[in-house]
Amino acid sequence: MTTKLKQQLQEDLTAAIRARDDLRSGTIRLTLAAITKEEVAGKTARELSDDEVLQVITREAKKRREAAEAFELGGRTESAARERAEGEVLAEYLPKQLSDEELVAIVTAAVAEAAASGAEGPRAMGAVMKLVNPKVKGLAEGGRVAAVVKQALNG
Repeated sequence: MTTKLKQQLQEDLTAAIRARDDLRSGTIRLTLAAITKEEVAGKTARELSDDEVLQVITREAKKRREAAEAFELGGRTESAARERAEGEVLAEYLPKQLSDEELVAIVTAAVAEAAASGAEGPRAMGAVMKLVNPKVKGLAEGGRVAAVVKQALNG
């Protein structure tokens, strides 16, 4: 029994192949390969849950973003554009990311909560991250969250 998200990817791959959409079919194919690799990693093969499939998609999207930045720095704008386009295809399967305002509101509340329990200033980073991470899991990238927390603690 395949998970709902993996099933959706497989159906979208079939549709993309039929529509001769090379970008979409190639991106989904690579993502499904990464999911399969994750499933057979370890001592025994297993079926990934929807949450685990989501983590693989998130990781793949992050790879695309980082590759696009590297290509951009190297002056390879065509390759960077392709990586960004692949990232946009993957973004369709990810939950909507938190806006800056929403993220700041969550972090501000966590900083206040940490301060109430005695953790203040830059040393409270770990305590605040412990409070924030469960609330933003899958909705904001870790580096972005850490930057907002650092800014809130120093500001």
